[in-house]
Amino acid sequence: MQNIYCDVCKKRIDETITNRTFYYYPQYGICEPCKDNLEAQLKPQARNKEPFAFEWYQKLIKDTLDKGVQRGRL
Repeated sequence: MQNIYCDVCKKRIDETITNRTFYYYPQYGICEPCKDNLEAQLKPQARNKEPFAFEWYQKLIKDTLDKGVQRGRL
């Protein structure tokens, strides 16, 4: 049995189901509560971006996750 931990909050994730309880991003794997916090932080910034660029959004996700991993929370 493999133990999987969230890269942000370091909590163990029981009964992992990919894209339901555990989400993979380019460098990180995060739990559902951390994903919800990530989306809550990104939504206002993404709504105000004109014109929207996917590369910009991917960089924003990576930068936010990098900061979250360093602090231990999003």
